[in-house]
Amino acid sequence: MLDKEQNLPTFEEYLILEEKAAYKSEYYQGQIVAMAGASLTHNRIVSNLHAALYNALQTKPCAVFASDLRLWIEQANRAVYPDIMVICGEPQLVAGRTDTVTNPQIIIEVLSKSTAEEDRSDKFQAYWSLDTFAEYVLVDQHRLRVEYFRRVNEKLWELLVFTQPDDVLTLKSIGVGLPLAQIYRQVQWEGDEKAN
Repeated sequence: MLDKEQNLPTFEEYLILEEKAAYKSEYYQGQIVAMAGASLTHNRIVSNLHAALYNALQTKPCAVFASDLRLWIEQANRAVYPDIMVICGEPQLVAGRTDTVTNPQIIIEVLSKSTAEEDRSDKFQAYWSLDTFAEYVLVDQHRLRVEYFRRVNEKLWELLVFTQPDDVLTLKSIGVGLPLAQIYRQVQWEGDEKAN
């Protein structure tokens, strides 16, 4: 049903619309926002991350999911499609759904010029409300730079920044290290700068 005060779609209505839509949209407090397409570089980085995490998690009780799995953040009244999520233990699904989870432990976003500010601010704050959320990674697609946030306690997050191909991003909650050279494998920037 529509929100009678604001005439905005509810989360349940959004889910129905999303099932019929030709493209993905996110939901934010009654607003439905279409998602833009991603660049070759963005897709290459997401593929590299997914492959590395998939291989690293073979012997762990965790699984990695790419951008087609939706995340519902009830406290923020928001549904999003993170680029990468790691869930440990059984995925917790929204009642009656097989495509919407609520319990990621790690979220990774590949930054674009249009999403970087949102990924660093409002979206990150929405993720904070998830009890399972422990680590957040922002990967710049325009230069060799990875920002790693780790929850130390309820009020404190630690930030580490990596900028060298031989730097290793260590996801502490799952005990997995990802060299930046692997994250940026086959990525080329203007001027033929490359992370192999």
